[in-house]
Amino acid sequence: MRRRDLIAAGTVLAVSATAAAAAPSSDAPPAAATLNLVPLGLPVVSEGRLRNYVFVNLRLHLASGQTAEAVRPHDPFIRDALVKAAHRVDFSAGGEWTVLSERVVIAATMAAARVVAGDGVIASVELVNQAPRRRTGMRSN
Repeated sequence: MRRRDLIAAGTVLAVSATAAAAAPSSDAPPAAATLNLVPLGLPVVSEGRLRNYVFVNLRLHLASGQTAEAVRPHDPFIRDALVKAAHRVDFSAGGEWTVLSERVVIAATMAAARVVAGDGVIASVELVNQAPRRRTGMRSN
């Protein structure tokens, strides 16, 4: 054999082995789709007064068979429902005006998503991050 043929054969074998290793397995289930909501500021209302704002990032884990493109148009309506709910219900964690209760925010997001996008579209909600507007001088009585 000529040297060129050996080099060409070695290159073809290396490329085919890499392609076979990189190809996704047909046995593995597809990853569940997620959608990050546009970050929003939720008010902290205590005793009928606005005390602070906490900016949150939420990630929606979609149910199987749902795509992010189908749910994305509902994003502004879900965020609007959350802000309205935060004015009615105290989302703060134990009287703290700088931290929101993760359980309450997730429950309110699931309820809003169920009404806006439909039942069974959102599998779960994840509170990714929360950052208060004011960090100091925030004391409840």
